[in-house]
Amino acid sequence: MGQRSVRSTAAGSRGARGLSGIAVLGAVLVTLILAACGAGSSEPTEGSTPTSAAVTATGTTAAASAAASPTNAATATAASPAASPAAGNVTGELTVFAAASLTDAFQEIGAQLEAAHPGLHIAFNFAGSQALRAQLAQGARADVFAAADEVTMQGAQAEGSIADAPRIFAANRLVVILPPANPGGVQTLRDLARPGLKLVLADERVPVGRYARQMLQQMAQDPAFGAGFADQVLGNVVSNEANVKQVVAKVQLGETDAGIVYATDVTPALRDAVTVIEIPAEHNVVARYPIAVVTDARNPAAARAFIDAVTSAAGQAILARFGFQPVTAGGRP
Repeated sequence: MGQRSVRSTAAGSRGARGLSGIAVLGAVLVTLILAACGAGSSEPTEGSTPTSAAVTATGTTAAASAAASPTNAATATAASPAASPAAGNVTGELTVFAAASLTDAFQEIGAQLEAAHPGLHIAFNFAGSQALRAQLAQGARADVFAAADEVTMQGAQAEGSIADAPRIFAANRLVVILPPANPGGVQTLRDLARPGLKLVLADERVPVGRYARQMLQQMAQDPAFGAGFADQVLGNVVSNEANVKQVVAKVQLGETDAGIVYATDVTPALRDAVTVIEIPAEHNVVARYPIAVVTDARNPAAARAFIDAVTSAAGQAILARFGFQPVTAGGRP
């Protein structure tokens, strides 16, 4: 009786262990099934953060890959636009003070530079060189100054407005322009001295006005014009304008009989609106244009980039198309 009880108890114990094992195995199977179902589901449940997990895993993998392949990591960094020092520096606002005669050429050069550097915005202030010099001396903020003559630039340097050595980037010459109807009946340069003729010049403090008077003095040295030629011509001046564009406008509108301007002012758009009388080279005056970075420029990197653009082959081609004469490495036309 006692032995049967012991055997029954042992058998029960073995049965219990068997049932327990089955239960454990069943639990494992259920867990595996649930895990498989969860892995197959592509939609996160509310409150879950599978995206963050994926990003973390991807970031870890990428970091491990970069660590395993430093060459690839370096290549990826170099390909980024932000990794280029030039692209990073030529941005922001750039203010350019430039002689009025440079208006069309500089606007085209500026547009090309802005297109090459989308983060750059160029603001131009075109006026007579002497007016721009005065503005700088009075504290006006600019990054670049381009004058129509070396005298004005030298004055700006003496006043402390210029940061570094100016570079000569273009040259110009003078011409006489007449209204299309030619009310003064001007046929030759000698006619400029005829009494009663109305002549418009730029003010003598403006480079083109100073050049015009210098040219007249040179012509007076030629017996073909006579010693009194310059005084006679200047006696016909009825208006002294603040810049060359104003001289052009008065001639174009027929408010005067003649004007002396730069050759570059006779733009393609103006050629049919005026008559041009050329001035022989032996009497003409060559205007040399300097450009420089302004003292305390707010954007010196962009200022240097603009000057480089002006003096580049592409910039020189644009200037030539607008009638400016090219200059050599030494700044000579």
